[in-house]
Amino acid sequence: MNQSCGSSEDFRTYQHYLYAVVYSVILAPGLLGNVLALWVFRVYVKETKKAVVFMMNLAVADLLQVLSLPLRIYYYLNNSWPFGHHLCMICFYLKYVNMYASIFFLVCVSVRRCELIMRPLRYNAARRKWDILICALGWFFVCMACLLFPLLRNSHKFNIVCFAELPMRNLSPPGAWALLIIAELIGFVIPLVLVICCTCLTAWSLRHPASEAIPDRGEKRRALRMVLSCAGVFLICFVPYHITMPLDFLVKSNSLKNCALRDFVLRCHPITLCLASLNCGLDPLMYYFMTDEFWRRLSKHEIPDGLTFSRRMSCITGEDMQTGDTTETS
Repeated sequence: MNQSCGSSEDFRTYQHYLYAVVYSVILAPGLLGNVLALWVFRVYVKETKKAVVFMMNLAVADLLQVLSLPLRIYYYLNNSWPFGHHLCMICFYLKYVNMYASIFFLVCVSVRRCELIMRPLRYNAARRKWDILICALGWFFVCMACLLFPLLRNSHKFNIVCFAELPMRNLSPPGAWALLIIAELIGFVIPLVLVICCTCLTAWSLRHPASEAIPDRGEKRRALRMVLSCAGVFLICFVPYHITMPLDFLVKSNSLKNCALRDFVLRCHPITLCLASLNCGLDPLMYYFMTDEFWRRLSKHEIPDGLTFSRRMSCITGEDMQTGDTTETS
């Protein structure tokens, strides 16, 4: 780095302090919230069609990231990694699996809730099996694609550094740019367009009900809140990171020469990476405040293992919507 640019050691100290603080804040609520979410959703996964299977998988993705946070916190507090290269690569890998699995399942939740509002009669038991297949294919694709992140890193000769501080393998500029563009397009641009489209369509259905759409405006408002919350998590957590990621690549490849801009990127990119990890704590809040199955479960001390026939039918047909509206407005 240029002598007029900031010291690399100063930036390393800044990043380690930031990561240690943010990950420590996320750890407890992220762990408790996602474990609680899985406990709640296991009751409703067969009883309702409101994208619960996707939210369960989203909670699993978040939990995988949360379980790696204690080791990350240790590293950033102690400036050393004593746990070996393989465990370092696993934690590094889980970070990106969580990010892109979360993006995938947020899109799935948005699309499914929008579809259930626009075409509720087309969803049946066979479609629920398709949802399970979509989840399996999504996990396979994300896990395979994210293997590139650890594979593009070399091990450190003393095994004392980990994560993004590991040296990069040499790539030709065209190859590096091709990978970056593909990651931005498939992992960010296309999901962002889908989430925005689902939000607009759900909002549009409130004003222009189609013949096949759910007539209950209360249910539509709940669906809109869920889709808006997915869009909010997406915008807060993932948009900033995918804006600074190409800039960070330019800095680390020494393609960006302006020192003021380099320093700005090196200080902003860790913040956006922390925001990307924040989804582990925001997703359980989304479940609680936006999912009627979630707060209905928590509002009772216990629900019988076999839900009553009437409650099952209300979950499927939406006949309890009027009750839900009264509860919400009281």
